[in-house]
Amino acid sequence: MSIFDDDFYSTRVSRRARPKKNEFTGKGLPRGLPRGLPRDWNAIRIASVTSIASALATVLLFGVVFGFSPGHKGSVSEAAPTQTVDPYERPILAAAKIRPAVVNVINEQMTGMGLDDFEWFDWDEEEGDMEESETDDFEFFPEEEGEGELQQAAIGSGVIFEKVNGKARVITNYHVIDEAVVVKVELGNGEVREAKVIGKDQITDLAVLEIDGKGINTVAEIGDSTKLRDGETVIAIGNPIGLRDSLTMGIVSKTHRLIPISLNQDGNYDWEQEVIQIDASINQGNSGGALIDLNGKLVGINSMKVADYGVEGVGFAIPVHNALPIVRSLIADGKVKRPYLGVFTLDLEKFLAQQKYMQRNKGKDDGDKKKNDAEEDELLTLPADVTQGVVVLEAVDPAKKAGLTYNDVIVRLDRQPIGSTMELRKYLYTNKSIGDKIEITYYRDGKKKTMTLTLTEVGDEG
Repeated sequence: MSIFDDDFYSTRVSRRARPKKNEFTGKGLPRGLPRGLPRDWNAIRIASVTSIASALATVLLFGVVFGFSPGHKGSVSEAAPTQTVDPYERPILAAAKIRPAVVNVINEQMTGMGLDDFEWFDWDEEEGDMEESETDDFEFFPEEEGEGELQQAAIGSGVIFEKVNGKARVITNYHVIDEAVVVKVELGNGEVREAKVIGKDQITDLAVLEIDGKGINTVAEIGDSTKLRDGETVIAIGNPIGLRDSLTMGIVSKTHRLIPISLNQDGNYDWEQEVIQIDASINQGNSGGALIDLNGKLVGINSMKVADYGVEGVGFAIPVHNALPIVRSLIADGKVKRPYLGVFTLDLEKFLAQQKYMQRNKGKDDGDKKKNDAEEDELLTLPADVTQGVVVLEAVDPAKKAGLTYNDVIVRLDRQPIGSTMELRKYLYTNKSIGDKIEITYYRDGKKKTMTLTLTEVGDEG
């Protein structure tokens, strides 16, 4: 007798819970059979259904754990081909995709009579005749006159990035073709074709060439350099030291790096180049070549290498998202149109350093008195708190017409303080357009002045 009124807690099986007889067989149903199943199901059928249900549950559980589901975009059947690719094959496949589009760029210049064209002589004062020289003190006379000939002066790399109207266009670096009389392109199969320079830009170190597109079937696929990440694997392709079709692989050390540039190689930094820093080896001849990701897409144009004592494995490439607008401008106009102020300048900081040096050495030699007096006229008169700006060495075109002159010190453009030639150039090219007005704040003879002028198109030396 149960202590509860309800049989739910009793160990005694009630009459209501006892198995009922099968109306066809006269036998009772197996214990534990769900009431929803047909009454004619036997133990074998029940076992089969249970097995199938267990298998389905296992599949669903596997999908939940590993992120796959039948028909889903990330299902096992779709993911399987990607999983079978050997990761070590990716650089090989990526390089193979673009290699036919990477070319050799040859810079040919006219050479006159060099040292080898001369015979060297010493003048023998006692004998009064000429003898062949074995010293560095010599007089020289040409062996014979000649007009010179074209010779290879420099070699670099380039990337075929498009074909238009039967012509193939090549991106390379400005410095690769600088001062060239003739530019040639060597394809991957060794064929050499003469190239036409469509346009070049010294500031961004970019140039565009055009060659006959016959037989050229591969052009570089443009990637997105804005999506590069620090540590991402990249491949540099080019022709280092004349070794054609060479690959180097490394990682992105820094996706965004600003490097000061001396455009005229005079030691004065007058531009700042945005570059991708990589540790893939880049040597002379790599310039203008392709930097690609592991999908074989072009993400940069290899441009320069830090090659100093104790510095290794530091290379740079121009991001393709910065290069393409310049390339389009070069194709359209043959140059990059930029606003032109019309001043040749020297950083005030360097000018003041020279001034202090002259003052320290003044009067050391009485014979240099006149020279020192002349130098004194060159000294600037500025308020003590003015230590940053640019000194005008020469004013031309718009600046000259507006009244700027030698030894004026520019300290501000519009509301932007200017402390160097590089800052002046970057403000103009980044914030101004041809035809814009600009307010210039400057000092002349120690007095602060302002003027407004209209910017014109940049000149060849602007």
